[in-house]
Amino acid sequence: MTGYMSGFGNEFETEALPGALPRGRNSPQRCPYGLYAEQISGSAFTAPPGANRRSWLYRIRPSVLHARNFYSVDAPFWRTAPSREQTERPIAQLRWGAIPLPDEKLCFIEGVRTMTTCGDADSRLGMSAGVFLVTESMKEQYFYDADGELLILPQQGGLIFETEFGSIEVEPGELCVIPRGVKFRARLRDSPVRGYLCENYGAPFTLPYRGVIGANGLANARDFLTPAAAYEDDAHPGRLTVKWGGGFYACDLDHSPLDVVAWHGNYAPHKYDLRRFSPMGPLLFDHPDPSIFCVLTSPSSQPGVGDVDFVIFPERWQVAEDTFRPPWFHLNVMSEFMGLIFGAYDAKPEGFAPGGASLHNAMLPHGPDADAVAAATTAPLSPAKLEKTLAFMFETRLPQHPTAYSLALDTLETDYAACWSALPKRFDGTPGGAS
Repeated sequence: MTGYMSGFGNEFETEALPGALPRGRNSPQRCPYGLYAEQISGSAFTAPPGANRRSWLYRIRPSVLHARNFYSVDAPFWRTAPSREQTERPIAQLRWGAIPLPDEKLCFIEGVRTMTTCGDADSRLGMSAGVFLVTESMKEQYFYDADGELLILPQQGGLIFETEFGSIEVEPGELCVIPRGVKFRARLRDSPVRGYLCENYGAPFTLPYRGVIGANGLANARDFLTPAAAYEDDAHPGRLTVKWGGGFYACDLDHSPLDVVAWHGNYAPHKYDLRRFSPMGPLLFDHPDPSIFCVLTSPSSQPGVGDVDFVIFPERWQVAEDTFRPPWFHLNVMSEFMGLIFGAYDAKPEGFAPGGASLHNAMLPHGPDADAVAAATTAPLSPAKLEKTLAFMFETRLPQHPTAYSLALDTLETDYAACWSALPKRFDGTPGGAS
C-alpha cells in the first residue's frame, strides 16, 4: 500500500497486507502474519490527551534486532547543544550566503551542517538549526535521531524519505517532520539537494493555539499528510546509525529495519505543503506580530511561549493604509534563525539570497535594510501582492550559539551590518516638522 493519509495528530491505522492490523487489542498473543507488536512512544505514558504521542507497529522483526553491538562513528559537522565552541568573534547580527553543493559524495547524515545550537538535548530543551547538502542517496544505510525531532525543508531538489511508517516525498515549498526515534533512509529524487534542518530537542511540534483567530486559518490539520504503511522484507547487509546524546553510533544489519507491515497511532512522520498556509494580516492599518505566521510550535513549560516556533513568510496581499509594511525594527527576547526557500524577502530585497541564512539573536536589534526602508516609506500604499516568495524562521526563546563551522564559512558576510549604515537621520525638531 502506498500513498498518504490526511490530518495532523490523528489516530491513524494503515496496513500494507489485508488483516495485518490486530482488531480489538494492541498486543495479541499472536499477531497476524507472524508479526511482532512494538510500541514507539514520543511522550510520557501518562501525558494528557492531545499531548500523548504513541504508535503501535506490527513488524517482521522487533527493533531489538536492529540495534546491537554499536560502535562509534563520526559526523563532524552535525553538532548538538550544549555546544559553545570557543571563538573570538563578538556578538553580532549574522548573515550567510548559500553554501554551494559540493562535488564530494554526501548522504543525508554526512551532509548535515549545524549553524547554531541552543539549550540542552539531554534536558529535552532547545534546538539546533542548520543546512544539509545531499549528493547521493542512502543505499543500505538507515538512521534515527534519539536526540530530537527533525524538521526538514528542501530548498533545491527533492528527497524521498523511506521510513518505518511508509514513504514521504518532499520538494522545495514543502516540509517533512520525522519524529524522534523513527528510522528512515533518505534518497535523492533526481538531482543533488540543499535544504534547511531544525533538530527540535523539546516537545513534538504541534499546531499553534490560534486564540482569537478561531478554528480556521494558518495551517489546517487536514493538509498534513502521513504515509500509508509500506514495508521491506529483505536480507541485504546494511548499517543503522543512531544519534544519541550528541554522539553517533552505528551497528551492522543483515536485514532492512523498514519492515513495518501495519501500524496505528498518532506518532508518525508527516509532510505539509507550505503553499496551503492561509496567512492572516491587517485589513486597515498597523502591523501584526509575526506570530500570525506560525505553522508549528514546540510548546514549552511556560504558557504561551514556544520552545521552538516554525514561522513562514509566504505569498500574501499587503493592504494596510498609512503603515510601514515591512517588518519593523525591533529587539526580541526570542532569537531568530531565518532562511529563504525562493524569491525575495521584503525586509532585505537584495542582500538575502535563496539558500542563505541569517541569525538575529536575543536582544540584538535588527530590521529592514536601508533600501527597504526608503522604498516602504515613499511607495504608494495601494494593495500589493508579495509573489513568488517563501522565507521561514526557526524562532526559539533561547539564545542561539553559532558553531565554529558557521563562523568559518566563506559565505559569512563580514559587513552584514552595513545594510543599515545608510539609514538617514530624519528627525526635525522644528515646529511643524512632524509628519
